Amino acid sequence: MMMDDPLESETLVAFDFDGTLTARDSFTAFLAWKAGQQGWWIGILMLSPALLSYVFHRDRGRLKGQFIRHFLAGQTLESVENSARDFAQGHAQALLRPDAVAAWRRWRAMGAKIVIVTASPETIVAPFARGLGADLLIGSRLSVDANGKIRGPLDGANCRGAEKVKRLIQALGTDIKLTAAYGDTSGDKEMLSLAADKGYRVFTGKPVGVI
Repeated sequence: MMMDDPLESETLVAFDFDGTLTARDSFTAFLAWKAGQQGWWIGILMLSPALLSYVFHRDRGRLKGQFIRHFLAGQTLESVENSARDFAQGHAQALLRPDAVAAWRRWRAMGAKIVIVTASPETIVAPFARGLGADLLIGSRLSVDANGKIRGPLDGANCRGAEKVKRLIQALGTDIKLTAAYGDTSGDKEMLSLAADKGYRVFTGKPVGVI
């Protein structure tokens, strides 16, 4: 998802989103906010077989699809986009790490082009990306039917691990070189390997607000 102008700067920096720019997972925070406290915990109870199964199969994309199916399936993409915008407006300060945002702004001041590469759905992260001024957003994708309603599984692979590199290459070409990259889990290591400056778990700042 291109956010601004084409990426023509020689300085290209990639940020993971959840746990790197944010202090917690934005997608589950969004689902809990949208469902409400009672709806969220009822959903977790109903999804307990899926959560137990995940302990054995360890397929994050499959589990994410099951959460999408329970909490979002049947809703229009437009309505979820509107909810994501409202969520970002109300909760950015409670999610974003101030030291990560400061690093983002330093790179921006140096003329860098900045991309967010995340396993969370692009639809949910997009309002945060626009607020930060990202040039490109790459993330997992929600699948929709012919009527624009969300289904269950992801559209394509979960954007994690090697998939992050694959999607970066698709967007920016096989000769991509990152000046710096930041991440916080094993799912970011392939992306970090593309960067001259590898920032692994370097941000620890606590957000200003609370959820």
